[in-house]
Amino acid sequence: MATMTSTLENAAVPHLPPKTIVGYGAGDAGCNIAFQMTGLFLLVYYTNVEGIHPADAGTVFLVVKVWDAFADIFAGRMVDRTMTRWGKFRPFILWFSLPLLASNVLAFSMPNFSTYGYKLAWAYATYALLGVLYSLVNIPYGSLAGAMSQNPVDRSRLAAARMVGSGTTILLLAVVLAPRIKSAPNLHLTFIVVSLVFLVVGMAMFLTTFFTSRETVFREVERVSLRETFATLGKNGPLVRLCLSSFFYLTGQNVVSALTIYLANDVLSQYVSGTAGWIATVATIITTGAVIYVGPFGPSVTRRVGKKRGFMIAAGIAVLGGLVFWVSNSLAIALLGLFLIGLGMALLNTMTWALEADTVEYGEYQTGVRTEGATYAAFSFTRKVGQAVGAAIASYSLAFVGFQPSTSGHPVTQTPQVLAGMQTAGAVVPAVLFVVALLIMASYPLTEERFKEIVHGIVENRARRHAELHGGEPLTGAG
Repeated sequence: MATMTSTLENAAVPHLPPKTIVGYGAGDAGCNIAFQMTGLFLLVYYTNVEGIHPADAGTVFLVVKVWDAFADIFAGRMVDRTMTRWGKFRPFILWFSLPLLASNVLAFSMPNFSTYGYKLAWAYATYALLGVLYSLVNIPYGSLAGAMSQNPVDRSRLAAARMVGSGTTILLLAVVLAPRIKSAPNLHLTFIVVSLVFLVVGMAMFLTTFFTSRETVFREVERVSLRETFATLGKNGPLVRLCLSSFFYLTGQNVVSALTIYLANDVLSQYVSGTAGWIATVATIITTGAVIYVGPFGPSVTRRVGKKRGFMIAAGIAVLGGLVFWVSNSLAIALLGLFLIGLGMALLNTMTWALEADTVEYGEYQTGVRTEGATYAAFSFTRKVGQAVGAAIASYSLAFVGFQPSTSGHPVTQTPQVLAGMQTAGAVVPAVLFVVALLIMASYPLTEERFKEIVHGIVENRARRHAELHGGEPLTGAG
């Protein structure tokens, strides 16, 4: 049974080389060119460039993101039914990354329609197309981590690498695009140029992931039937809890992400003189961009307190940040509050991706079938719905408090009542959602000790099934 010993050693010792870790993180940089550029700036583009009313923009986000959630299920089924010489997941990155990045360009390239209805139609069509293509890239990309290693520290390193990749994209957007929201003479052209440049950068990132990643985790069933998919998901209680918790924290996170530019340009700018375009850059870096400097500490947090406790601590930090921002009456205190929100959100993201990979093992332990694609799709489904609700809440909040968008050459000064309402929406609403996420995660059953037991159980189950089928012949390739 030497191969079994090898499997358990592989599950206990970190073994992925640095180039593989870094290469995997590059893929998240590519994914986030579309995800973060739309998450951070598409609402601004709709309201400040194209003149779409915030409430209508909110409905676009809500409807299309729910559509995206079902696209995730479709993508997950495609992944689980696929097996090629490149593996199960890597081919999707190769096939669909360029169309994804091109659709991002289309989303920010609305023609000069004279009819408001045509603008809405373009927004729905291009954003929905981007969502489907994003699912066809991101579902296999996210599932890939679970097939690269079963070691908890390796998985934390992969999760940390993707957070750094994501943060790098956010940092570039914060430095290149955020300062120009208030100062660019032609913001429409600025969005087009930036999206074209990022198309080239994104393809380089995706190709790096394709050529440096390998799928090494043994699977007994290469192509998973729909019946096996539902059987595995139906017995995966930890996945259900993770999905519910992720829904609430991602709803809060997307409220913050969608409102950051508005909070910087209107709420925080009242504390400084001049255009203060730098505030948008700083606010983006310390909130959504925090993953770039928090992500590398994910493995250390996992080793010290575990993924579950790390998640709960992160949620608590984000709640504290929301409260600090809510009561702030100066730039320094407001930035401190946003920094704590960003710190909590970044650590939540890092812990979440590592937790999701563990639920794949739990499903295999219960049924004997690995369904990375369907598991990730179910997880991503709830994340997409959370993103939809969060973006919609942000948009509807702007409309509710009476926000009036500024357009090129027509700046608008918000009233004190509107500014106070925006501050509340960006602080209290996310804090409440983070509290709910924390409470749900308290019942999550997969501790580090329990996960080790599950990995051992999987190996034993594989050996037993193999012996039953082959009369005691040793199992090879299980690692």
